[in-house]
Amino acid sequence: MMALLHALLFGRIGLDAQGLLSLFLHFLLLSLLAVGGAITTAPDMQRFVVGERHWLSDAQFTASVALAQAAPGPNVLFVAVVGWNVAGLAGMFATMVGTLLPSTALALTVTRWGAQRRESRAVRAFTSGMAPLTIGLLLATGWVLTAPSRAHPGAMLLVLATVLAMLRSKISPLWMMAIGAAVGALGLAG
Repeated sequence: MMALLHALLFGRIGLDAQGLLSLFLHFLLLSLLAVGGAITTAPDMQRFVVGERHWLSDAQFTASVALAQAAPGPNVLFVAVVGWNVAGLAGMFATMVGTLLPSTALALTVTRWGAQRRESRAVRAFTSGMAPLTIGLLLATGWVLTAPSRAHPGAMLLVLATVLAMLRSKISPLWMMAIGAAVGALGLAG
């Protein structure tokens, strides 16, 4: 019974306090860089939990993001799934608090400050400069998430077709996700 409780609280890896603190602090730092949402920091999350710490495999990380993105709710849920897969309930708490606390406090403060000065040149310039940064971060996220399927030409053609469909039409992304799921389930992309 105690082993089950320990696995639920601390996950399969069973990170110690130093590991949990490291996880929390890394996600706290990434929170301050999450221009365009938490998903834009996924490449560095992947680098940290997969490449540097080896807490998850590349496939586990990608599956964590995919599972959370497919579920209803805010897209920040993938942070909770990654934390859960790294260290159970304690990992989920560390990643979510690390992600939400500083960015929420900063967003509230800056929003109030910016609303009072919205017509100033500096605020307009800052706002305009964030668009290309956000697009670049989203492209980096897409690159990381396609890593497990890059060796399969069919999968990459599906990714390219999805990007083109999103750029050239107003079709719902849910349809493209459904097509991708069907192609993957039938084994046609590999």
